[in-house]
Amino acid sequence: MHRRNILSAALAATGALFAAGSRSARADTRDAAKVVYHLADLDKVHFVLGNIDNHLAGVGGPEKVTIQLVVHGPALRAFHSAAANPETARRLASFVKSDVKFAACGNTMRGQNVTLKELLPGFTVAERGGVVLLAELQAQGYVYLRP
Repeated sequence: MHRRNILSAALAATGALFAAGSRSARADTRDAAKVVYHLADLDKVHFVLGNIDNHLAGVGGPEKVTIQLVVHGPALRAFHSAAANPETARRLASFVKSDVKFAACGNTMRGQNVTLKELLPGFTVAERGGVVLLAELQAQGYVYLRP
């Protein structure tokens, strides 16, 4: 029984040290947060852009966070230059100045028969697909948000 108590105490102490270490590691990397927003629903475009605005303001500016927006499916239509809402274009331009990155799904672009030149400025193409890029970014430590 005595060995079991010693082992339990050692495991508990190890767990406490690990938890304390991970809390301080999170506090140290808070300023270097990386977040990827996933946008596929056309009716959520303004909501997601508002979330990005709020996110930047909430952390104290773009130098405190790396944000990438990955757009695919019907939501990409909101970013076609010819049909974009002026407010969407203005917000996107503001985000580009704040170093927010935008990626359009290559598969969606082909499906909508749109080129990069036909999208609002600031986009890159996720050639292998938006969902592939989302998974890659998560593997790189990005926090995934799908509002």
